[in-house]
Formats: sequence, C-alpha cells, structure tokens
Amino acid sequence: MSGELEPALAALAAGKVIVLTGDRLRGGDIDFAVAAKSADAAAINFMATHGRGLICLALTPAHALRLGIGLINPGAARQSGRPHGRSIEAREGVSTGISAADRARTIAVAIAPGATSDDLVSPGHVFPLIAAPGGIAERPAALEAAIELTRRAGVGDAAVLCSIMRDDGEMARIEDLTDLIAAHGLAAADIGALL
Repeated sequence: MSGELEPALAALAAGKVIVLTGDRLRGGDIDFAVAAKSADAAAINFMATHGRGLICLALTPAHALRLGIGLINPGAARQSGRPHGRSIEAREGVSTGISAADRARTIAVAIAPGATSDDLVSPGHVFPLIAAPGGIAERPAALEAAIELTRRAGVGDAAVLCSIMRDDGEMARIEDLTDLIAAHGLAAADIGALL
C-alpha cells in the first residue's frame, strides 16, 4: 500500500468523502469520491453543495451487467469517451428522485446484494458510469481509480463521484480547494499513485 494513499484509504474505510485528483483524460478535473456503501443523504448533499457537478455511480462492468445497465453509446461513432450508462432510480422508496435522500436510496438499491434491473427504473437522477474491464491499468481516470481505492480500502467495488466546480462555475483545480479541504479535513488521492 502506497504511503501517500493511506489517508485517503483510511477516510474511505471510515465512510468519508475524499478528493480525487490527476484525471488526465478529463483535462485535470477533480472529483469528490466516496464508497457507494457510504453514500448516505449527508454525503450526497455534501457533494451537491460543494462539488456542484454531476453525481455519478461508478460500477464495474459485471455489476452494471447484473443491473441491466449498458453504455448509452457503445459504438465508436460520435463517442465522447465518457462511459455513461442510462440514468436510474430506485423502483420503490423514492418520491421525486432528486433529493439527496432519494439519490442515496437509489444508490443503496443499486449496490444491494442480489439487486437486479427489476429494482430500478429509468430515466432517473443517478448517473451510472461503467468502468473499463481492465480497470485503472486500462483507463487511468477517476472512475476506475475510485473503484480501485474502494477495493483497497475494503469497502466494496462501487463508488460515487461528483466533479468539483469553483464558485464561478469553472472546473476546480487543487489550489482552488485549499480552504475547503482544510475546513472539512478532507483526504486527497492522486490517480498517479495507483499506477
């Protein structure tokens, strides 16, 4: 285990949100990440408030297949390179689907042992991302890194991500987050430390 990853792994194991840096495939955009099993309403609200980006559920290909979720655009034509699956919502236990509690419920349903496509409806307010089969070695991006970190932390193989924007709407860089990291005691992990 790399020493520089230990604070982030400990934070994930404790159910906390971390900051994930070093996504070269997205021009250096920074994300919040939390183990999906820890993505309660408070974690979702924190990401929505301080991240402001799209809240996504990072899944392995096998997990997505079990839920009946495929890539929206699996072909090569007009490909953005972002491996989004169709948006989802829990079939039961949500109201409008967009509240932090409703999104946390959808995530909990999607990662429950034995969950299938019958437990979900579409479209919804949680946006699955489907990792590359070869993981971070194949695609060194936040999606694959978040799954790898949750595995190493012993908290499953699904994560929740939210890209971080600055107050002015531009994408944040690590130097923009100094005060936020200090105020909330956030651990950070760089994707490069996993390679």
